Amino acid sequence: MPSSTSPDQGDDLETCILRFSDLDLKYTSLINPSSSLQAELDGSTKKKYSFAKKKAFALFVKTKEVPTKRSFECKEKLWKCCQQLFTDQISIHRHVATQHADEIYHQTASVLKQLAVTLSSSKSLSSADEKNPLKECLPHSHEVSAWLPDISCFNPDELISGQGSEEGEVLLYYCYRDLEDPQWICAWQTALCQHLHLTGKIRIATEGINGTVGGSRLATRLYVEVMLSFPLFKDDLCKDDFKTSKGGAHCFPELRVGVFEEIVPMGISPKKISYKKPGIHLSPSEFHKEVEKFLSQANQEQSDTILLDCRNFYESKIGRFQGCLAPDIRKFSYFPSYVDKNLELFREKRVLMYCTGGIRCERGSAYLKAKGVCKAVFQLKGGIHKYLEEFPDGFYKGKLFVFDERYALSYNSDVVSECSYCGAQWDQYKLCSTLQCRQLVLTCPACQGQGFTACCVTCQDKGSRKASGPTQDNFKEECECTARRPRIPRELSRHVQQPVSPEPGPDAAEDGPVLA
Repeated sequence: MPSSTSPDQGDDLETCILRFSDLDLKYTSLINPSSSLQAELDGSTKKKYSFAKKKAFALFVKTKEVPTKRSFECKEKLWKCCQQLFTDQISIHRHVATQHADEIYHQTASVLKQLAVTLSSSKSLSSADEKNPLKECLPHSHEVSAWLPDISCFNPDELISGQGSEEGEVLLYYCYRDLEDPQWICAWQTALCQHLHLTGKIRIATEGINGTVGGSRLATRLYVEVMLSFPLFKDDLCKDDFKTSKGGAHCFPELRVGVFEEIVPMGISPKKISYKKPGIHLSPSEFHKEVEKFLSQANQEQSDTILLDCRNFYESKIGRFQGCLAPDIRKFSYFPSYVDKNLELFREKRVLMYCTGGIRCERGSAYLKAKGVCKAVFQLKGGIHKYLEEFPDGFYKGKLFVFDERYALSYNSDVVSECSYCGAQWDQYKLCSTLQCRQLVLTCPACQGQGFTACCVTCQDKGSRKASGPTQDNFKEECECTARRPRIPRELSRHVQQPVSPEPGPDAAEDGPVLA
């Protein structure tokens, strides 16, 4: 397998999936390890580091390639990164080396870890005369191209027709399963999405894959077919695991594929809290019955059941299940600390958990179960997405927040949130008008017309000063709405506490995996 090739066997970097001989690495001095780290590396490890760094750099650049209509006829390549378009390798390499050093450094560390694991595994497998399942199912060349669908029978326009209209579709899916070589999967997924003109975000780890991609209906159909037939996933994925919604490639600014420690960032190593020990899965109909039973109780505060929303507060603000407990947290990585701080709340309770597509509940329920205080822990299989497909007018009210440029999906006419300025019913998010701020704000058309377009007074004033003052590349985000929110709230009672202030923007890779 590409990543299992030891760099000690010479400098033949073409054994990797990508050919590093094509890279102009004159700028790689900018992504060297720190001096303290480098001092600790012996000659052999330095060689491994150089190998891993080049692979990480090449993989990162590869994820920035964008398909063009002319790519069907010639080998012209374009790259898009940080909203900039690059037409030659030198410029994209310079940009990556100077602007993404941290990402390359972390990606290099990931490659090194995987290399160590793979070499260790290969030695133990060799001694035990065991077979590698990935080697069994992949061709001897390990070429990514061997696992791309044949699109020669389709008109190129058919694959990209959904990029600017509602003819397209967005897929949301995840698959927990052990992956021996996530770097190979990363390169394959990058090539596959580019081949099909898909944009989106995909996170890959040794524990599985988490993705959301958009493109034409033909492209998404082909993508699902490839995923369902791929040897590593065909026994773990089924067609129902792919949630679909109207959209297309235009819902994402670019394609981002990366290797991480977790496919959803809970902030705890999968080795400590594994996806293999989740709560009990309930189908949408089973979950619906449980919620109905819970809501029928006269005194829900005295109930032995808690309906727990695992999402961030800005998600639950515009849509949620009736009677739920919606934590006022900004990131899923705060969820473990929230559980720890409010552990007594869950003692001897039956917990019904839900999130957008189900992925956060897999490890969130495993964490809650590991605490040993709950009577039972259940989770909604397929998440709110699947529930709303079956019960659009059920117990979930309002919109479903999604991590792309649509911000929300609507399945019913209920509006459960309000304008942050005047209090009128409103549930359509916009980004704060101060460019460097990434907060989400609910401001109705009337208030927008009066100039209320920032998340708070501080940002509104900052935006004015930015527009009239000298230009700067960036400035530190210091908003009233972030400063006054406790990082980890403590629930004083079973009453649901709904957030009332403007909303920090979507973070990296929750149910829709942003790669930050």
